[in-house]
Amino acid sequence: MPAITSGKVLVSGANGYIAAWVVRSLLDEGFSVRGAVRSVDKGAHLRELFAAHGDKFELAVVPDIMQDGAFDEAVKGVDAIEHTASPYHFHADDPAELLEPAIRGTIGILESARKYGTAVKRVVVTSSTAAVLTVSDQPQLLSEVNWNDQAPREVEEKGRAASGAAKYRASKVLAERAAWDFVAKHSAEIGWDLVVLNPPLVLGPMIHAVASVDALSTSTRQMYNALTTPGAAGGGGCWTDVRDLARAHVRALQRESAGGERIIIAAGAFAWQDWLDAVPPASKYQKGTPGAGKDHVHLLRYDNGKSARVLGMEYRSMGDTAAAVVADYEARGW
Repeated sequence: MPAITSGKVLVSGANGYIAAWVVRSLLDEGFSVRGAVRSVDKGAHLRELFAAHGDKFELAVVPDIMQDGAFDEAVKGVDAIEHTASPYHFHADDPAELLEPAIRGTIGILESARKYGTAVKRVVVTSSTAAVLTVSDQPQLLSEVNWNDQAPREVEEKGRAASGAAKYRASKVLAERAAWDFVAKHSAEIGWDLVVLNPPLVLGPMIHAVASVDALSTSTRQMYNALTTPGAAGGGGCWTDVRDLARAHVRALQRESAGGERIIIAAGAFAWQDWLDAVPPASKYQKGTPGAGKDHVHLLRYDNGKSARVLGMEYRSMGDTAAAVVADYEARGW
């Protein structure tokens, strides 16, 4: 499909952490945005946040993404879709709590696009490196060719007894596979192509509505705990800045060559102590044991070369992200 450089974009779950930044980035690039939220109340903060953009931002209420035809009206008249809505947490009892909304929400919006998205040229889906990784005690460098078959197998074998992480990761694997299978099955009848973005842990400042620390999402809470709770800064992982991920979502529309691609959006690996070392020196947040993170063994890394080649991605530094997060907390009085 040709590059999409203007027009209207539907963003699902628009009041979420990642999605709010996607909306801002699209508006800043001159797109119009239709943000899908579960209720009028859920969209109130967005109306205020993007008021300066006037009628280039509008809301669509989609109460339940698992309902058949939930997005039928929302997809009408849009040129592209950014699907970000999917649950992210590790405390599900029944795996279906995560699997069903992830899979049915993804297939539902694609089915609506197939039936009623006559102007749609591209759909971008937010997946995760949870759909890429395999848990191992050996060093790994993973790329877009890798798939996580481990988590779906654990959930299938253990059901409710599977780990919370496996349940979440399985939801991302199965939802992404369902998206690619849908496009393959309906390729002759759809006028759009698919791009899937796979970020690791997403960190950075927040612009969506967060009433208090208790309302933090899974990823943002990990950062807050590391900076404020003694003993919480052990271990590590891989990360990307939410603003970089939002930029990748926009470029996934703007770059013709992105069509049909699966792309890892990852800045690099970290130990939590690295974040404590990266915050501004005058910060009031805990310092942990300065330098301890330098010896952290990063068993898992992701090759982000494809994001550079296809999307022209360059990533913010840890210092940039840490400073923005601290400034965000201080502005909120945390």
